[in-house]
Amino acid sequence: MPSIPKLKVQRTLVVCGILVLVVALFYLATNLRGSSTWGKYVHEWEAKGERFDFASFIPKPVPDDQNFALTPIVAGSYARILDRQGHKIDPQNTNVVDRLNLDIYEYRFGVELPTNSGNWAKGSLTDLSSVQVFFRALAAKTNLFPTPEQPQSPAADVLLALSRYASVIEELRVAGRLPFSRFPINYDTERPYDCLLPHLADLKKCSQVLQLRTIAELQSGQSDQALADLKLSLRLSDSIRTEPFLISHLVRIAMVSIVLQPVYEGLAAHKWSDAQLAELEQALAGLDFLADYEFALRGERACGIAAVEHLRHTRNFRALSGGFGDGSSDQSPSDNPLENISGAVFQLIPSAVFYHNEMNIAQMHQQWLLPAVDAAQRTVSPEMVRQAMAANEQMRKHWSPNNVIACMLLPAMEGCATKFGYAQSALDLARVAVALERHRLAHQEYPGSLDPLAPPFLEKIPHDVLNGQPLHYRRTDEGRFVLYSVGWNQSDDGGTVVLNESSRKTVDIKKGDWVWQYPAK
Repeated sequence: MPSIPKLKVQRTLVVCGILVLVVALFYLATNLRGSSTWGKYVHEWEAKGERFDFASFIPKPVPDDQNFALTPIVAGSYARILDRQGHKIDPQNTNVVDRLNLDIYEYRFGVELPTNSGNWAKGSLTDLSSVQVFFRALAAKTNLFPTPEQPQSPAADVLLALSRYASVIEELRVAGRLPFSRFPINYDTERPYDCLLPHLADLKKCSQVLQLRTIAELQSGQSDQALADLKLSLRLSDSIRTEPFLISHLVRIAMVSIVLQPVYEGLAAHKWSDAQLAELEQALAGLDFLADYEFALRGERACGIAAVEHLRHTRNFRALSGGFGDGSSDQSPSDNPLENISGAVFQLIPSAVFYHNEMNIAQMHQQWLLPAVDAAQRTVSPEMVRQAMAANEQMRKHWSPNNVIACMLLPAMEGCATKFGYAQSALDLARVAVALERHRLAHQEYPGSLDPLAPPFLEKIPHDVLNGQPLHYRRTDEGRFVLYSVGWNQSDDGGTVVLNESSRKTVDIKKGDWVWQYPAK
């Protein structure tokens, strides 16, 4: 007969075995339920045409010899840190010269920056004399930018200074004639957020230099060259259009906003010919930021889901606590004991928790973020965005393991739709302004309404993306006009532009109207 202590040990082992079995069954049932729920959701929406896997958003390969992104002038923007497959180079290739780093104002040497830059949204023009002063003051400290001994016109001095980049711009123009663009990005990574995108900063800098050069060319009467530079800027923004990352499209929005300033200044000063205006209209009409919103948000959703899947497979706590986007999947022990303890606990989380987070990401996009923009109807719904923000806030208030990762990975609810809606509205206002100038050239005055523009100058007059109603338009006593959208507040404020209270230098796009009007003569 077994002794009493031996019986206790046996009973303890049996109890422990039962507990282990119960826990295992709990994990199994929970994970199966979570996997089934997520799988049914994906199947339902994929049957409706939705895509959730990141692989379906990867742009198709293009021939190397027809790829803008692989030309030597463009490759310098990333080849120091990335190979042609998008893999990180360690150590960096210091032999690569980044000729696209066309920065002007980083070479300050203590010189005060120009302050009178133009802003079409505020109705202001660029004062090139302040840029001229900047370059001449810089010439006293460095020979980086050429300047004449005696001042010329502001535009001439600016063009001379920017001649430093003339060969780069011309080489870039030749590269831009290639039909395709696909930057070497490591799309095969399990964590899309790790993809490095060093080319974005250089492309934006190029747009800024081209903007300044285009404005100087317009003021010098070189409208043909100005149009060529403007179209090159648009080609640069188009070169990243197929990238399935939200940040890439936000950079495109910034680049197109930069391009619109010389369009605005050329219209305000009547510098464009009718033939040039027709080319401008064709170029601007090819942009569609509402369709880009839908693509970018779906790509962002796929990135988020892939990131959660990576966490489910690897249980890499360090990635969750700040490792996304660093290009590393390091899982080595940390010097921080608390981080190691947290990482150990992270290993015990049921897979169902990750499935629920994937579901939350997908549902927030499907129910709230994507419906905020209707590319087919050409509208953006501020009300839907407000509901999305409320739903997101509600989810954050009811924090749980099933939504915490989703809360970390969801994009800014209001910021995305507002920026894309504003960008599309700006394009629409610019296109109508181009048509108004063509009417002025043909009839020596702006029309009394927008009706005479379509046709012959527009196939169809764009409506206000905020409410689907006609854009507001009126001629002014000075022989000019005010053209505007009701803006994010969806209230007709009579064409009033509201500036941010903090700086007064930028437009508050959540208040007042979104306006296109020229300064008084």
